Amino acid sequence: MYNNINEVINIKIGMRANRPFIITDEQHGQIVLNAKTVLEALHMPAADRKLGSLETFAPQELAAPITAPQQIFAVGMNYRDHSAEIHITLPKVPSIFTKFSSSLAPANVTVATHGPETDWETELVVMIGKGGRDIATADAMAHVAGVMVGEDLSDRAVQFENDNPQFSMGKSFENYAPVGPWLTTVDELANLDDEVITTTVNGQTMQQASLSQLIFKVPDLVHYLSTVCELQPGDLIFTGTPSGTGVGRNPQVFLQAGDQLCGQITHLGTLNITIK
Repeated sequence: MYNNINEVINIKIGMRANRPFIITDEQHGQIVLNAKTVLEALHMPAADRKLGSLETFAPQELAAPITAPQQIFAVGMNYRDHSAEIHITLPKVPSIFTKFSSSLAPANVTVATHGPETDWETELVVMIGKGGRDIATADAMAHVAGVMVGEDLSDRAVQFENDNPQFSMGKSFENYAPVGPWLTTVDELANLDDEVITTTVNGQTMQQASLSQLIFKVPDLVHYLSTVCELQPGDLIFTGTPSGTGVGRNPQVFLQAGDQLCGQITHLGTLNITIK
């Protein structure tokens, strides 16, 4: 991505030791010495980046790729099967709510549940690299810095306390938005639609679906959001989750203390979440 701006292509980049960290494989990478943020490193021409020596890292050493975006958008009911399992009519346009930035967390994190009905939702998360208003669908991917894995943890009791569900508050408790483990530019991927979301709880597969099942795809979402809001560099878009959530099961299943929750997208990495 960004090959039309600064020729930034084919990069996996995270944050380690308060510096952008280019990932060469799942155990090795290099600090970007002359940048302070992931976006700064991405906007920098490759020839201008000063890299440290190759280092070995452990997953828990990576911070969230961004910790204070100006806006976090989240999309509800963006997979047909998930809409059916929670008995909500398919949206005519993207159904948007927010997760507040105080809920952001790194990919390897311990999460305290707010109540007895905490649920999982593994999602593709998009980071905006170039902002704007009224972005055409055909131009949308040029505004995307990259993609990563996100977990839209949800307190269903709070979400469904009213007859008409309200989403944002039940999804914004502390550490309820793990993201990462790094950002991947879309050029790294042969076809984003072929990437597969998988969620496991204690090793049992709960969700598995390809991104081809998205109702509103990434360009659609960038376009739609930009017709209302001015998108800003660093903004995040949680694009929705497939079927297999705990609330949609019969009987329902929710996360318990001691559970190990893993959210993965094929070539984007894995979130490892311990529930307490």
